[in-house]
Amino acid sequence: MTSHDPNAARPRRFGPSGPLNGRIRVPGDKSISHRSLMFGALAVGETRVTGLLEGEDVMATAAALRAMGATIEREAEGEWRIHGVGVGGLLQPEAPLDMGNSGTSTRLLMGLAASHPITAQFIGDASLSKRPMGRVTEPLSLMGAEFSGITLPLTERGLCPAVPITYRLPVASAQVKSAVLLAGLNTAGITTVIEPVPTRDHTERMLKGFGAELWVEQVDGERVIHIRGEADLRPQTIEVPGDPSSAAFFAVAALIVPGSDLTIENVGLNPTRAGLYQVLRALGGSIEELDARQVGGEPVADLRVRHSALTGIEVDPAIAASMIDEFPVLFVAAALAHGRTVTRGLGELRVKESDRLAAMSAALRLAGAQVEEREDGLVIDGTGGEPLPGTKTGGGKVATHLDHRIAMSMAVAGHASRAGVDVDDTSPIATSFPQFEALLDGATAQ
Repeated sequence: MTSHDPNAARPRRFGPSGPLNGRIRVPGDKSISHRSLMFGALAVGETRVTGLLEGEDVMATAAALRAMGATIEREAEGEWRIHGVGVGGLLQPEAPLDMGNSGTSTRLLMGLAASHPITAQFIGDASLSKRPMGRVTEPLSLMGAEFSGITLPLTERGLCPAVPITYRLPVASAQVKSAVLLAGLNTAGITTVIEPVPTRDHTERMLKGFGAELWVEQVDGERVIHIRGEADLRPQTIEVPGDPSSAAFFAVAALIVPGSDLTIENVGLNPTRAGLYQVLRALGGSIEELDARQVGGEPVADLRVRHSALTGIEVDPAIAASMIDEFPVLFVAAALAHGRTVTRGLGELRVKESDRLAAMSAALRLAGAQVEEREDGLVIDGTGGEPLPGTKTGGGKVATHLDHRIAMSMAVAGHASRAGVDVDDTSPIATSFPQFEALLDGATAQ
C-alpha cells in the first residue's frame, strides 16, 4: 500500500487547457470491482473478471481476501481469476488486514468476517483511521460479532453461527447495508435490512447473480431487503462497467471548458449511482447516452458530453444518496454556472475521506469562486461561464487532505481557470483512479 508520507507529496499545477475532445474510457467501477472479488472469494469454483479497477482500494480488498484463503490472480491480458473458499470458508488471517484508504474494503470485509469463526485486525492509513466505523459495528454486534473499538485500528471477533437480524438503516449507506447482508450470507435464517432512502444496489444485483436467495419488497415507501443465509454462491464471469464516479470528472470538465465534445465509453449508469448526470442535465448540461445496453445486470452507455452554458439550481436533497461521491465535482460545475446553486442534506460529506464540504469550500474560494459553507451543504454563486481566476502565485495551494476526489475535482477546476490551480498533493488519486492525470492530459491534447 502507498503510505501518504507528507514528504512524498506530489504537488501539481493544473492550468487552463484546450477543449476536451475524442473518446476516452475510464477504469472499471470501484463498487462493482470490490464486490466481484468478495463474491468470487465466497463462491466455490473459478470466477473470471475483466475490467477490474486496479487502484489501491480494490487491491486492498484482494490482499485481504487472499489472507483469508481465496486465490486471486491477474492474468497477463488483464483478466482476473478468483478461486473461492465457499460461504463459511474464510480462514483466520495471520497478520492485520491493511485497508489503506478504503472505507468500502473495511466495512464490507467486516460484514463478511462477522459470521465466520475468525478474529481479524483491521488497520488503515491516517485518513481511514479517522473515519467512523460505529455505524457498521453496531448492527454486526447485534448479530454476535465483537469489536475492540469504532475506529481503526480495531479487532473483530466473528461469531458462527451468527444471529439473523432485522435492521433499519439510521443513515443512508450502501456500505452499512452491504455489511449486514454479507454477514447474513453465512447466517442461518433470514437477515433483513430496511432502507428508508434507497442507496446503490450493486450488492443486491450481484448477490442475486451469484445465486443468493435475495429479494426486495417495497413496504410503506421503504425498500426492505431480505437474504436467506447459508447461501451457496456460484462462480460467475463478470465484465465490470466503467465507474460513473470516475467518468464524472471528465463529464464536468467537458461541460465547463469551451469547445469540448468528449465521448466517455462504457459508463455504468445504475440509477442508484447516476444522480449526478440528472443534476448536470438540470443545470443545462448536454449529456447524450449512446448505445444504451445491459452488461451483467447493470445499465451501461457511452456518454457524449459537450460544452454547455450551465444555470444554477436548488439540488433536491433526495438525490444525494445517488451521487454522494460526486458532489465535489458538482461544486466545480456550479462555480462556472450562471446564478446560484444551493445544496442541502449533505452532512454525510463531513465524514468522508475528508470533511468534503469544508475542503471544497476552502479550495474553491482559494481558486476565486463565490462559496458560502452551511452546516449541511454549500451555496455557490457561479461566474456565468467565465473562467475562475485560479490560485494566485504564492497564494498557497489547495489542501486536498489526502482525499482523491478533492484532488481530481480541483484538477478539473484548474482546466477552467485563468491562472491555473495549485493542488498540494496528487498522490491520493492513485487510490481510485491511477490513470486520471494521463487521461485528462490526453483528452485536452487532441
